[in-house]
Amino acid sequence: MPESVIPVDALKQALKEALAETLSEQQDLLRAIVADVLEDLIFGQAMQEGEATELVRRERIFELLEDRD
Repeated sequence: MPESVIPVDALKQALKEALAETLSEQQDLLRAIVADVLEDLIFGQAMQEGEATELVRRERIFELLEDRD
């Protein structure tokens, strides 16, 4: 069976078009993915900040939350 050779530029263009079409058709999926990534980044940053602060008793946290009511 003869092999077909696809020029690199043609392959890149086809992939770009396929990706653009998929993203335009799946906007809800793209939004969900971006939201998950941002959430992971924010939680990671919060965990790093939390590791750099002093420890607090669990009871103290609940006291502060109850005071807000």
